[in-house]
Amino acid sequence: MTIEVEPERLDVAREKALRKLAPKAKVPGFRPGKAPKNMVLTYFGEERVLDEALDVLVPDVYREALEADETIDAIARPRLVVETTEPLVVKATIPVRPTVELGDYLSVRVPVEPILVDDARVDDTLQVLRKRASTLEPIERELAWQDVARIDVLGTVEAEKMVDQKDVEIQLIEDRDVLFPGFEEALLGHKKGDSVQFTLPVPEEVKSEKFAGKQCDFVVNITETKEEILPELNDEFAKAVGEGFETVDALRQRIHADIERAEEQQRDNRYHDEILTQLVERATIEFPPVMLDIEVDRLVHEHARQMGDEHNMESYLASIGKTSEEVREELRPIADTRLRRSLVLSQLTGAENIEAAAEEIEAEIDKMTASAGEQGAQLRQLFDSENGRDTIRRNLLTRKTLARLVEIATQDGGVAAATGANAGKPTKKAAKKKAAAPDAPETVEQQIQ
Repeated sequence: MTIEVEPERLDVAREKALRKLAPKAKVPGFRPGKAPKNMVLTYFGEERVLDEALDVLVPDVYREALEADETIDAIARPRLVVETTEPLVVKATIPVRPTVELGDYLSVRVPVEPILVDDARVDDTLQVLRKRASTLEPIERELAWQDVARIDVLGTVEAEKMVDQKDVEIQLIEDRDVLFPGFEEALLGHKKGDSVQFTLPVPEEVKSEKFAGKQCDFVVNITETKEEILPELNDEFAKAVGEGFETVDALRQRIHADIERAEEQQRDNRYHDEILTQLVERATIEFPPVMLDIEVDRLVHEHARQMGDEHNMESYLASIGKTSEEVREELRPIADTRLRRSLVLSQLTGAENIEAAAEEIEAEIDKMTASAGEQGAQLRQLFDSENGRDTIRRNLLTRKTLARLVEIATQDGGVAAATGANAGKPTKKAAKKKAAAPDAPETVEQQIQ
C-alpha cells in the first residue's frame, strides 16, 4: 500500500514534535521548554525533528488507510518505509492472510501398507524378557559367549597408558559393536584367575596423536566369571511377567498385539505424511514471510524445550555449538513444510464443512480427565477455559480432517480385510490414535519397567 500524506498534516506533526522536544533543549539563557521554536529547531536540527514527527505520524496514517480499505485483512505488523518527505509518501508492506487453493484434493490416493508381524520379533521380545529375569551363577569353566566376566584391564600404546580400569564387569555378546573389535573374542576360552595378553589395533575413532594408527597391548586379569541363567519359557514365567498371563500363548499374543499396535502407529504416521505431501503438491499456497518466521520461532523453542533450555536461549545455542541464525536456517525447511501442511488442512476443514460440536469438546475433556487419575481435577480446570477449549477444538478439527482425508485417499485402494472391511486401513480410528493414547493399555515391557 502506498500512502501519500497532505503537506499540511506533516506541518502539524512537525509542530507537535517541536513542542515535545522543547523541554529537552538546553538553550543558553532559557529555562527548559521556554526557548523560541526557531532556537529549538536549530538545537535539534531539521532531521531530528522530522524523525520525531514521522515516528507518530506514519503509524497513524497507516492505521487510517487500513481502516479505509476493507479488502485488506492484515494479520501482523507492516513494514513501513518513508519513500519521500516532500511530499510525504509512505510505502506499507502488509502481511495478509494466506490464500490456499486445494486443487483436486478428491483425487488423492495413497496405497496402504499391510502390517505383518514376524514371529521372530515376538521370540526376540520373549528373549529380552527372559534376560531381564535372568540370574548369574559363578562358574569355574572357560568363558563362552553370553557369560559374564569381572576383569582388570590395562592397555598401553608404546608404554603410554591408554586404558586402565579396575573391577569392570562385561558380558561377552557376539557381534556387538565395541571400541576395540576382537577384545571379547580374546577372553573366550579363559577362566577365572587367568591373565590374558593380546594386541589389537587402535580403532580409527581414536583421533589422539599419541595413539592413532598404532597397536594397543592389553593385559586382562579375570577375577570372576559367571553364567547367565535364563528362566524357562513356561506358564510359570508368563504368570510372573507384568500384570501376569495365564499361559505362554497368552503372553505371546499380547506381545504380538503390542508390536502390531506400534507398527500400525508408525505406519499411520507415514501414511499421514504421504497424503499431506500429496495434498500440498496439488495445492496453490501463498503466505506472508512473517508466518514462516513465526513457525521457525516455534520450532526453535520446541527444540530448546526438549533440551531443557527453553527459557535460556543462549544456553541452548551454546550447548549445540551453533548461532541463532544457523539454527533458524536449518529449521526453515521443516517449518515451511509444517506451515504448508497446516494451511492445507485448515482449508480442507472449511471445504468439507468439518466442525467440532460443543458436546464433542466436552466428551474429549471427560476422556482426558478420566484417564488422568488424581490429576483429573487439575486437568479439567486447565481445559475448562476459553483457551483450553479452543485448543481441544483445534485438535478435534485436525483429527477429523485427517480422518476425512484418509477416507478420500483410501477409496478404491484399501488393503483387504483381515478382520473386517477396514482392517489395515488408517481410517478415522487411526487418525484418533494419538488422542486416545492415555487410554491405551501398556505394553508388556512398559509393565515390567
